[in-house]
Amino acid sequence: MNFSLTEEQQMLQDSASRFVGQDYSFERRQKDVNLSQGFDPGLWRQMADLGWLAVPFSEANGGFGGDATDLMVLMEQFGKGLVASPYLPTILLFGRTLDLGASGALCQDLVPRLIDGQLQGSLAFMERQARYQLSDARTSAVREGEYFLINGEKTLVLNGSAADKLIVSTRTSGNQLDENGISLFLVDADAPGVSRTDYRLMDGQRAANLHLRQVRVKADQLIGGEDKGLALLQQVIDQATSGICAEALGLMSQLTNTTIEYSKARKQFGVAIGSFQVLQHRMVDMFTACEQTRSLLYRATCSADKPDSPEHRKNLHALKMLTGRKGKAVGNEAIQLHGGMGITDELDVGHYVKRLMVLNSLFGDADYHQQHLAALSLAA
Repeated sequence: MNFSLTEEQQMLQDSASRFVGQDYSFERRQKDVNLSQGFDPGLWRQMADLGWLAVPFSEANGGFGGDATDLMVLMEQFGKGLVASPYLPTILLFGRTLDLGASGALCQDLVPRLIDGQLQGSLAFMERQARYQLSDARTSAVREGEYFLINGEKTLVLNGSAADKLIVSTRTSGNQLDENGISLFLVDADAPGVSRTDYRLMDGQRAANLHLRQVRVKADQLIGGEDKGLALLQQVIDQATSGICAEALGLMSQLTNTTIEYSKARKQFGVAIGSFQVLQHRMVDMFTACEQTRSLLYRATCSADKPDSPEHRKNLHALKMLTGRKGKAVGNEAIQLHGGMGITDELDVGHYVKRLMVLNSLFGDADYHQQHLAALSLAA
């Protein structure tokens, strides 16, 4: 596999790497997550000025028309810096759903505001009973003339407390588990009948539960067609899955490098602990886990140009499964080799591990994707 970056992709990687290395410290990150919205609006404007918010959007909607590789190099750097931002919920979930499925009028109105950093959004698609099944929806939307009335609840809405606009998955026909009958609606976050319960995740970033009671939405706010939203939702989630795996790789790489440097400075019995062969073997295992994850990430990125192919589906399931398994292993080793201080709030190691744990649970954990990979392999 010849996986070399273009000149533009190399520039994107370099700019993100410089930002993480020079402008975004762990101390700044901790201040950001303690803000009411869970991120710094000034940082968000800076990302907009750097052009990062425009990367995944199509050129027709004012974006750069970036592909899976552009997203990969950017998200990996975000992981290395443990960057606290709503890039995943606002750009990769909300924004890409608009970009791929909304009408021209909606895109012309909202996408430029997203790219300029003036609009925050969220994709509300998870429910308490669903257990990663996108088609499992109790939230209903019933047509009344030119409007739909939405009733239900959505959980773990990333960036839900800061969002100005929401895209909500609903059931407009069929039974609770039917694949047909899922529709996506654009909803104002402050619309009558919408209430949000805000809370903090273990990695410090914020999410919300969304309650909808007789929320009136015009029919022209429908995204992707009535009863046809599941395919669009799956496409967006698949693309975001590759993105968070790249972020997880960045987290794992930084944990490995931090642990190696710590082993050179920490002394026991008068010598650096990095000189102990058994610890060297464990750090080699951490490095190997990162490289295995990187190889599979490259494979999934290369097959992303055929998103509906069985090969890409297998690559994506295998990548999410491996990232979850190897991320846990690297995190455990990093904490153990740092000793008791590895889990303190003052050291960044524990915060990297917590972010890895959150990413493992998003869009299906390692066990979920292992089951789907096995099913696809048996069906082949």
